[in-house]
Amino acid sequence: MLETSARLLRLLSLLQAHREWTGPELARRLGVTPRTVRRDVDRLRELGYPVDASPGTGGGYQLGAGAELPPLLLDDDEAVAVAVGLRTAAGQGIEGIADSSVRALAKLEQVLPSRLRRRVGALNAFTVPLLRTPAARIDAAVLTELANACRDCERLRFAYEDHGGATTRRTVEPHRLVCTERRWYLVAWDVDRADWRTFRADRIRPTPPHGPRFAPRTPPAEDLAAYVSRGVSTRAYGTRAVIRLHMSAEEARETLSPADGTVEPVDEGHCLLRTGAGSPEVMVIHVMLMGVEFDIVEPVELIEQFRVVRDRFTRTIDRAG
Repeated sequence: MLETSARLLRLLSLLQAHREWTGPELARRLGVTPRTVRRDVDRLRELGYPVDASPGTGGGYQLGAGAELPPLLLDDDEAVAVAVGLRTAAGQGIEGIADSSVRALAKLEQVLPSRLRRRVGALNAFTVPLLRTPAARIDAAVLTELANACRDCERLRFAYEDHGGATTRRTVEPHRLVCTERRWYLVAWDVDRADWRTFRADRIRPTPPHGPRFAPRTPPAEDLAAYVSRGVSTRAYGTRAVIRLHMSAEEARETLSPADGTVEPVDEGHCLLRTGAGSPEVMVIHVMLMGVEFDIVEPVELIEQFRVVRDRFTRTIDRAG
């Protein structure tokens, strides 16, 4: 009986960890036969867990939505990670999530074993978060809707406000959400433009109904974080530049944010920064604020803009006496 109960808990944990399992996959994980898996699934249903099953070779089992939230099964590391994540989320820029995070954290800490409460307490007491204030707050419901569309491979329709404030209607095949320290972005295939696009999530206003389902495409890059970084730091601007920094690529990645540009190694003491700005004047300020020695690789016209700024500074200093 104890063995069966332990196996049911293990089966429930697997169903919660993965969107869909085939019968043979669950049997291998549990070390039982597919027939035993079917019996255990029936037992979970009798206990009130909504386990959906789809027939056929491509079918399988998945935990469905029920009238009540079933208890979650977390190991020690998972429980600590969730507690720390909830405390961090309470200070982030997702509209309406702070109160929900605090309430969820209170419930979790109430049921944590004493050994885990001590671990979470130590992390909270002896760490100080240094988080930037988000540039724009996003509705948690919108973020969830985007994530669900990515998961379910459903076409997404929304109104989108561009940099200039103009609103356009978009139909996309959503792929992934990418989060920087200040904003959320949706990477998606734009159906009307037949190309990959990156959208700021806080400018998206979903307009259901969504669908139909689509077959996932090959993503625009293996490293989506770097892809989005190039888009928000370079491709979105009219003035683009390649700057040779007098620091290693590792040092640059630790010093600069993804919004500053993308970094490519050159040698131990140098790297290339590909970046963008709204104008040559802003580009000069952008590069100077990095606080590092640099060389201009391209465009060469940017050198003249640095001379203009240098002369302006010189005249200002001269007037100051």
